[in-house]
Amino acid sequence: MQVYQISALSDNYIFLLHNPEQNIAAVVDPAEAAPVLRSLKTLNAELVAIFNTHHHHDHVGGNQQLMAHFPQICVYGGAEDRGRIPGQQVFLKEGSQVVFADRVAEVFFVPGHTRAHIAYYFPPQTLGEAGELFCGDTLFAGGCGRLFEGTPTQMVDSLGKLRNLPDNTRVWCAHEYTLKNLQFALTLDGKNSDLKARYEEVKTARDRHQPTIPSMLGVEKQTNPFLRWDDPNLQSAVNSQDSIQTFARLRGMKDRF
Repeated sequence: MQVYQISALSDNYIFLLHNPEQNIAAVVDPAEAAPVLRSLKTLNAELVAIFNTHHHHDHVGGNQQLMAHFPQICVYGGAEDRGRIPGQQVFLKEGSQVVFADRVAEVFFVPGHTRAHIAYYFPPQTLGEAGELFCGDTLFAGGCGRLFEGTPTQMVDSLGKLRNLPDNTRVWCAHEYTLKNLQFALTLDGKNSDLKARYEEVKTARDRHQPTIPSMLGVEKQTNPFLRWDDPNLQSAVNSQDSIQTFARLRGMKDRF
């Protein structure tokens, strides 16, 4: 399975999964249809599935146009998003599985950003290979999504599920927010040498207009404050010894940053 990263709107990423043997493709969170159609034409591939993580327009905006081009397509989304995702046919829950080509993805129910958010995780097939996590707006490189429909408790539980995945997991998140996320992280965790080094790498990449996605989950565990609500240094920085309160204060501070 090859993953192609497509830029869309102002800072979105769409992910096109391609199986070259069967020449079929699936798309994760098509914000708009036109760049997906261009990529499919270049690959000469047939689109067979849309994997949506949640209902926000910048993740489902291309659904209907893609369905018009590929009438046999299957549209997947969370069960709690019933009625909110255009064309949804499959309603996924925690523990559901989806199949694309020769890969089976595990579905995680990860509410917080929205009440119905899900993530798709393709485990590695061979030793040493990376897994692939498509997490929408739940986990970002260096950050996490705003709590529009969920609670801090829900988001900590959701991020905890993702944090438990292997370090050797590529994190395909849906927005290019990394630089600002790390700028915020440095205000609280400025002595973190891993974070400082990562910030310089990301700044260089963005200065060159290069994407910072995917990131690696192992790096997120070391440098992303929203995966470290139980870290004593961050708890001290927000004057809390409680994990949920620490996360809530971090998220509140980031909202105002």
